[in-house]
Amino acid sequence: MRLDGKIAVVTGASSGLGRHFAMLLATKGATVFAAARRAAALDALAEEIGRSGGRCLPVSMDVTDPASVADAFGRIERDAPSPPSILVNNAGVAHTRAAIEVTAEEWHSVLAPNLTGAFLVARQGALAMRANGGTIVNVASILGERVSKGLAAYAASKAGLIQLTRALALEWAPLGIRVNALAPGYIETDLNRDFFASDAGQRLIARIPQRRLGQVSDLDGPLLLLCSDQSRYMTGAVIAVDGGHLVSGL
Repeated sequence: MRLDGKIAVVTGASSGLGRHFAMLLATKGATVFAAARRAAALDALAEEIGRSGGRCLPVSMDVTDPASVADAFGRIERDAPSPPSILVNNAGVAHTRAAIEVTAEEWHSVLAPNLTGAFLVARQGALAMRANGGTIVNVASILGERVSKGLAAYAASKAGLIQLTRALALEWAPLGIRVNALAPGYIETDLNRDFFASDAGQRLIARIPQRRLGQVSDLDGPLLLLCSDQSRYMTGAVIAVDGGHLVSGL
């Protein structure tokens, strides 16, 4: 599934899933604008993609700041040979704390990037795409559909993002802009590997019907589907990639 000639924007690209998504899209031929706040990490990513024969341009963006988002898309429109047609709205954070202990500041620190920031970026992306159409992929979570202790703010933000996806899909379909969501389950990363090796982590894995954690590569096919013309009749969809976790018994 090639993306040659496509201009893609990936937020939260300095690490984690965003970094992986940027590299994936570049390997499929897209010119990727990797957006985040950490300039050094973005420069390193662009160099790595360049060494592999891809094209990646770093762009500074704070998704919680409307002016920063607008400035970043202004640069993208100046530097890209054509308007972006792919946006992977990935930037976000998660804090673990019992809900009764969460402060207003902590609540807003999660909702600001995960939901408000996702809207600001999607809106700016739509402005760039409205002449020629495009596809927006919001990176949600299965915690937007079900809940877990200690993640009230995160779960609320991802549930909001899923509904935002549907609302924007409805409004922007006449513009030729498709808006879908990718909802990963538990994906193994450097940050959580030690936890999942613990007894508590193993108990959680045992509740996943496939009895294993997801790997970042398990997200590749679904993401490429949503970013390509193969999903041209899909909008407002939420694709769970979770080993069956959402359909497990209560």
